[in-house]
Order: sequence, then structure tokens, then C-alpha cells
Amino acid sequence: MTDWVNHPPHYQGDIECIDAIEACMTDEAFIGYLKGSVFKYLWRFEHKNPKNPREDIEKALWFLNKLHNKLPP
Repeated sequence: MTDWVNHPPHYQGDIECIDAIEACMTDEAFIGYLKGSVFKYLWRFEHKNPKNPREDIEKALWFLNKLHNKLPP
């Protein structure tokens, strides 16, 4: 079964895109990117894939968890 949230098959190579994005941004900019990504997936979850809206909710949670881990304790 394909894991479309954590390891989608269209992500290839040794470096994940999210890691490259983080590397080229300040912490403040990256936090903004993560917030925007959470919002994006929540905004469209009912419309993008009506047969599987849970997938976009899981993606929003993935970005929210990444945001949570990025913030200082």
C-alpha cells in the first residue's frame, strides 16, 4: 500500500523537498511555510479528493507536527 502522506512515490532522491526548503529559509520563514501548508490542506480537504478527504487531513497533521517540532520548547 502506498503511503501518500509520509512517503509518496513521486518523491525521489536522497534529499526530501521539505529538507531543501527548510535549508534555504530562515527559521521564521520556514515556520510561515509550515503554517501555510497546514492551512492549505485544511482548506481543500473536502474538495480535492472527495472519496478520501482523510488524506489531506493527515497531510495537514504531518505539517502541523513538523511545525510543533520546529518551535522552541
